[in-house]
Amino acid sequence: MEEHDTQVQFCLAHLIRDVKFLTTLPDAATRRWADQMLQALRRLFHVWHRRETLPSESFQRQLERARDTALACGRRGPARSEVQNLVQRFRKHGAAYFRFVTTPGVAPTNNVAEQALRSVVIDRRLTQGTRGLPGRQWCQRIWTAAATCQQQGRSLYAYLCAALDAHFTDRPIPSLMLAGP
Repeated sequence: MEEHDTQVQFCLAHLIRDVKFLTTLPDAATRRWADQMLQALRRLFHVWHRRETLPSESFQRQLERARDTALACGRRGPARSEVQNLVQRFRKHGAAYFRFVTTPGVAPTNNVAEQALRSVVIDRRLTQGTRGLPGRQWCQRIWTAAATCQQQGRSLYAYLCAALDAHFTDRPIPSLMLAGP
């Protein structure tokens, strides 16, 4: 990420799942830390869900305060290895869990991306994948075309028919890119 100046939003749903797991461990200090972390995340989402009812400046201030509390909690914890793994993640990538706080249009989870990949994962599980590079490349291309057509509200069947027609008549393959402004 740093190498290419890329900003990402890590999925908070996955973080919450990891922290909830820690509440099941026998160590009292670990459970206490996990409960504090969950409470900080609940406060953050309590503010997030009030975004339509709060004045924008108040909303942003409260959201940033809740983020800072969650980050502070996440960056320190008991010595247990499971907690320290999360603490190290927070120290290194803490801002990436809360990019949605300062970047309009960014969601706190990766649900959209996971939903886009769901059909690919199901297909791979049902078909047992492919055995070679040509099959893997074909699957990647057809899944990309299917997902792009779905996002654009286009018919995959119509696109594939047009692509085959173009191939057999020596014309350029139709683009999946949307026309610019």
